[in-house]
Amino acid sequence: MRIEVIGGGPAGLYFAILMKKARPEASITVHERNRPDDTFGFGVVFSDQTLETFEQYDAESYRAITENFAYWDDIAIHYKDASFRIGGNGFCGCSRRTLLLLLQERARELGVEMRFETDITDLTQFEGADLIVAADGINSAVREAHRDHFQPSVDLRPNKFTWMGSTKPLDAFTFYFKETPAGIFIAHTYQYEPGRSTWVLETDPETFERSGLGDMSEQEAATYLEGVFAEELDGHPLLINRSMWRNFPMIRNARSTMGNVVLLGDAKSTAHFSIGSGTKLAMEDAIALYESVMRTDGISAALADFEVSRREDVEKTQHAADVSLVWFEHVKRYWHMDPVTFAFGVMTRSKAITYDNLELRAPEFVAEATRTFARKLRDSGFDIDTENPTVPAFQPFTLRDMTLANRFVVSPMCMYSAVEGVPQDFHFVHYGSRAMGGAGLVFTEMTCVSPTARITPGCTGLWNDDQQVAWTRLTDFVHGQTEAKICLQLGHAGRKGASKLMWEGMDRPLPEAEAWPILAASALPYYPESQVPKAMDRADMDAVKADFVASVERAIACGFDMIELHCAHGYLLASFLSPVTNIREDEYGGSLENRLRFPLEVFKAMRAVWPADKPMSVRLSATDWIEGGLTGEDSVAIAKAFSEAGADLIDVSTGQTSPESSPVYGRMFQTSFADQIRNEAEIATMAVGAITTADQANTILTAGRADLIALGRPHLADPAFTLRAAGEYGVGDVFAPKQYQPGKFQLLRNGERAREELRELKLKAKPKTHNPAFREAAE
Repeated sequence: MRIEVIGGGPAGLYFAILMKKARPEASITVHERNRPDDTFGFGVVFSDQTLETFEQYDAESYRAITENFAYWDDIAIHYKDASFRIGGNGFCGCSRRTLLLLLQERARELGVEMRFETDITDLTQFEGADLIVAADGINSAVREAHRDHFQPSVDLRPNKFTWMGSTKPLDAFTFYFKETPAGIFIAHTYQYEPGRSTWVLETDPETFERSGLGDMSEQEAATYLEGVFAEELDGHPLLINRSMWRNFPMIRNARSTMGNVVLLGDAKSTAHFSIGSGTKLAMEDAIALYESVMRTDGISAALADFEVSRREDVEKTQHAADVSLVWFEHVKRYWHMDPVTFAFGVMTRSKAITYDNLELRAPEFVAEATRTFARKLRDSGFDIDTENPTVPAFQPFTLRDMTLANRFVVSPMCMYSAVEGVPQDFHFVHYGSRAMGGAGLVFTEMTCVSPTARITPGCTGLWNDDQQVAWTRLTDFVHGQTEAKICLQLGHAGRKGASKLMWEGMDRPLPEAEAWPILAASALPYYPESQVPKAMDRADMDAVKADFVASVERAIACGFDMIELHCAHGYLLASFLSPVTNIREDEYGGSLENRLRFPLEVFKAMRAVWPADKPMSVRLSATDWIEGGLTGEDSVAIAKAFSEAGADLIDVSTGQTSPESSPVYGRMFQTSFADQIRNEAEIATMAVGAITTADQANTILTAGRADLIALGRPHLADPAFTLRAAGEYGVGDVFAPKQYQPGKFQLLRNGERAREELRELKLKAKPKTHNPAFREAAE
């Protein structure tokens, strides 16, 4: 086997090492454009988990690397006048130059041929090679020469950053946040060898412009930043090594293989430095390619296997990096926060670390974050224990005169099971059982304001007496048998109306004979085969507004505690808000102010008749997930407008505006928009979307990203989700009907036992250390 590797960075070298070790007879050559000891930047960082992987694949290089690493267990955060040290993180730093020299030595020892100062721009010279590995970096010549095949996308992020070093010793991975007259600067720092530390300096484009850094030389910029971080550097200088200011490129490729050519490392995918995974990602690429070669028959099969098997892990890492980098790009959003909440947000920003996970690492820090959450509630008038408070998800929350016992919400979920809009026994059991399950707030499904406002023939409504009687029976039960509050979500389907039941074809049009006429902001069908809606005129608007008001009046008679106006998911009012679905040329189209006009009219008319002491919320699609559609910034403006009109809460969803939308899914994938709206529009928000555990709920709440947590599918699977979560966290005062008290007490006993077993496991566990000095001392 003949393998040609283009690029002598960590990815190319490590793959060469693994393959040569497994197949000594193979001819493997590494071609590197630089000299053997050339390198740029300062240190690289790995987690303990990553080092364990390296040990598994090549103990010799692992041993050489760990003998040259600096080790630390803590993350330190310095924000304003506060400092925090959070243990249990297990990171190691090493000089990038040292890492490359060690890998070169190991490759040479195994018989890998290395050719330096060799710039490969033409693959034809490798004709006859079995495998060509293009590990030639961010500016990969191989990738760029074959752009049409690999289809790379490069997202240049707005923040500016530069890599510098220092002689300042550090005993933790340390974040420094400094506010200056020019703006906020962030330093991501860690020690990588005695007397040397890496300093990645980052700032937003506005601060970069105001500071004049773009006009400075490398040394001038270093001197300027020595002034910014004078206290933190403590007299130590900042060192430069091609420390140019750049925008970080998030690189993805539609394909990573072409014939017998494969992209590896930064040529294939990058991960933002804020999660310290760039070199890790590259070397894990090498491991994955090695595994694919070893478990398949032939290079063609190996590359096909690598293309599929590696993609998911890379996407997960890149998603975590994306979320993390966005947090740093918007650090101004959190600058008003108290230090503990801010630090908790830093730790949990990428979603890799959660409330429970962090509690295992740093129980005192999480306890203080929980106490801080409770103190804010006490300061707002709640009489609660602030020294030993319950977890945030079980803390109360008030909107106007409505107080919820906890922050868990049964999300609005269409059941498509009504008859002529009338809720059936199914709805009574469905909503009633979830209210008895302990949730603080139960939402109805989108309930339609007229027969022609329905999505499907199975949608609930509130436009006649029979429907009002059925809903009243339900609200009476919820109020009489539970402590839950119940919110009626009102909406109009718009262009998504006259559709089949979900299980018969979601959003697909009914046969013409069964359909009803539909309305929208513009005459645009949802699918090409869907009915073309009528573009609403003023008379239609007045009629629809009157329907909403009439439903609100009936909701008052039903005894609902709260009302939500549905302005999301491409339904009627959402079709006005989004430029994707609103192409009107009158005063209701064009600018965002104009597109808001009719939804605000409807909301204000509802607010005028809904009791002043009862809250109202608005559901928004915070982004359309479509180029040219609504963005998070637009939704901040929309939320502010509804807030000024009397909204108390924004229920933050996303998408479903058009079949062309391309959501980026993942755990808690919509929470970042709830975070943005809450902290920029300064209105309470409800997070929803792939939130599945009480742990995630506590994470979101403690970090100040939302005020309520709506869970849909988890409540479908477990009506007593909240009661079960109370057992896990030992919350004894959660409501349960007296008939269910024995079950509640059993959950509490089981939860206490599980927590005790976990404590015992923690005491018995002996964390592995990769520090040879530590090992010798232990022995």
